[in-house]
Amino acid sequence: MVVRTVYGNSKGFEVKVGMHQGLGLSPLLFVIIIEVISREFRVALPWELLYADDLAVIAETEEELIKRLNEWKENMESKGMRGNMNKTKVIRGRKRQKVPSRGLYRPNRK
Repeated sequence: MVVRTVYGNSKGFEVKVGMHQGLGLSPLLFVIIIEVISREFRVALPWELLYADDLAVIAETEEELIKRLNEWKENMESKGMRGNMNKTKVIRGRKRQKVPSRGLYRPNRK
C-alpha cells in the first residue's frame, strides 16, 4: 500500500491489521474503501445497497442471488478483504398483491 499526497506517493508498506471497531474514523474509512474497490463490479441501486459495513443484494431468483453474492465475495477477496459468511442472512419476499378494499378493517369514526 502507498499513501498518495500532493507531494507524491509514499514508499510502499504492508498493512497487517484491519480497522478496529469503535474508533471514530473506522466507519468513514471503511465506507471510502468499499466505495472505491466495489465501483468496478457493483450493479446499481436498487439491486445492491451499501450501508456502513452491511451489504444488501436483491435478486429475482435464488440462483441469481447466489451468483451475485459469490461475485461480491470473490471480488472483495481479490482486493484483500473478506466478509463473514456466517452472518449472511437470506430474506425471501414475494410480489405485492392487491388487497380488496372490502376486506380491510375500518374502525368507526365518531
